[in-house]
Formats: sequence, structure tokens, C-alpha cells
Amino acid sequence: MELTAMQVTLEVPEDLALLLGENSAVVSRAALEALALEGLRGDKITVAQARRLLGIGSRYEMDGFLKTHGFMLPLSVEDIVSDAETAIRFRS
Repeated sequence: MELTAMQVTLEVPEDLALLLGENSAVVSRAALEALALEGLRGDKITVAQARRLLGIGSRYEMDGFLKTHGFMLPLSVEDIVSDAETAIRFRS
């Protein structure tokens, strides 16, 4: 199954666009990142989907992106317990 892409165009006043970035590629990237972050905050997309949207190659890089943008993943007590149990198993 081949996936297609949706083209989205934004019209931004040039004076404001220049405040957001030095060229259209930088402004486009900033808009894409904002879209991904808003999708995550609104529980519309998963971290894996945001990573795909942004073309980020690894989970480690995605963690860095999220940290840079102050996005904390919601963790439940079960998640923390599971992570701790995994860490203990690897320690042995």
C-alpha cells in the first residue's frame, strides 16, 4: 500500500515570516514541528506518528526533539514500574 502526502500551504505575511526564520524552508519546518507538537498535546497522534511526520530517524533523536520543546510524555505508575522491572532485569 503506497502512502500519499497531503500538500498544505500557509500564507504568512512576509514581515512576520522573516521574524520566524530566514527563509521559507525554515518557516515551513517550524510550522511542521508546531503541527506535530500540537498533535501530541491534543492526543491526536502518537510519538511514533510525530516522528514519522518530522522525518526523525531514531527514537533517541525524537526524545531530544521533545525535550528541546519542553514536551513531557505522560507516564502512568504502571509505566514506571514496568521500566524499573526492565532495568532490574538488564542489571542482572
